[in-house]
Amino acid sequence: MTTAETFTPPAPHPRPGPRDVRGPLWTGPFTLYFTARAVSLLGDAMMPVAAALAVGALYGVSGAGLVLGTWTGTFVLLVLFGGVLTDRIGARRTMVAADLVRVLTQGVLAAAFFAGRPPFWLLVAMAAVAGAAVAMFLPGVNGMVPLVAADPQRANATLKVADALAQLLGPALAGLLIALTGAGAVYAIDSGTFLLSALCLALLRPTVRTAPTTRTGGPLRHELLQGWREFRARTWMWAVILVWMVFGVLLFGPLVPLGSALVADRLGPNAYGLAVSCLGVGTVLGGLVALRLRPARPLAAGAAAMVLYTVLPLSVALDAGLPLLLAGHVLGGAALAFWSVMWATSVQTHTPPAVLNRVSAYELAGSVSGISLGQLLAGPAAALASPAHLLLLSAAACLAGCAALLTTPAVRTLPRTVPTTTG
Repeated sequence: MTTAETFTPPAPHPRPGPRDVRGPLWTGPFTLYFTARAVSLLGDAMMPVAAALAVGALYGVSGAGLVLGTWTGTFVLLVLFGGVLTDRIGARRTMVAADLVRVLTQGVLAAAFFAGRPPFWLLVAMAAVAGAAVAMFLPGVNGMVPLVAADPQRANATLKVADALAQLLGPALAGLLIALTGAGAVYAIDSGTFLLSALCLALLRPTVRTAPTTRTGGPLRHELLQGWREFRARTWMWAVILVWMVFGVLLFGPLVPLGSALVADRLGPNAYGLAVSCLGVGTVLGGLVALRLRPARPLAAGAAAMVLYTVLPLSVALDAGLPLLLAGHVLGGAALAFWSVMWATSVQTHTPPAVLNRVSAYELAGSVSGISLGQLLAGPAAALASPAHLLLLSAAACLAGCAALLTTPAVRTLPRTVPTTTG
């Protein structure tokens, strides 16, 4: 086929129709989808703590890092193929299958920990399989929202609040379970969350009608290239991902390893735990704000909000007292949550459904790869410059990135779409 036959032009900027039909959010399909995502997010939030404490106790920091790195690396390698598979067979089916795979991987690890000391090869192998499953699962998350909610922004904001609450409760629950019962219980509960998620998704029947899509079922290379062309054709999308890759390397990636060390050294480990909790509180607040505000230019509003995120690395780098440190984390969490809702809604409403999952895979691959590289470079960079100076660079990168977003016409002028009816 020629390029003209296979390439879907970017959708024109939709104009608000005559009637806004937001309607009720908590329909049966959205309730099932919300339940699936909420329990799955809670399980996901428990896993880093389980790996750090349980795997680290057995095989050291390098062992825990290798297990986590295997998970992330497998995800990055396979997420583009996950986008193609999701567009071929549908988001719901792919997500159910991925959940069932993770029921198996986490169940195997639970049994291994209950039995004693799991062999290291098993931990790495299950991390690789679980990372592959997530690569099949996440591209469909964007595609499912427009199918279960007539108002994607409200749905995304509600899901962001659930994500924030999971990040608050999951690590604490994992630490408590490991202290009381051991790591096996954490992995068993995680397996159960994926089973419940799969059940909810299997029962879900989307009710929001969308334009029919055509799945070509063509060669894998062709579908990957088509997804790339769709991604590349939207200047606002690839411009954001370029900035986010820089953010991953200079801001998000090094922030946790450098920030945790600085705060723990100056104010003690309890202070860092409190700061992380405040980050979660801010994320909840940002999600609630996104439920109420409907800016005409969502990405411009989100980029303006992200300027506030600069306060977070600054509060750590400048040795702020505990009140200012906590306030910086609240502001940072709120800013990032608000941006996330504006971004997800823009992707969902400005991308043709037939290629949405593949396009989502490209933006996921770009974002996660930047963060992974930033995490890998944080240690060597700290040997060359002080963590405080590196975090000042992070703050400068945040301001520069927000300025780049706001001065890019395609990002600044992208309009909000309004769900409408024609009748």
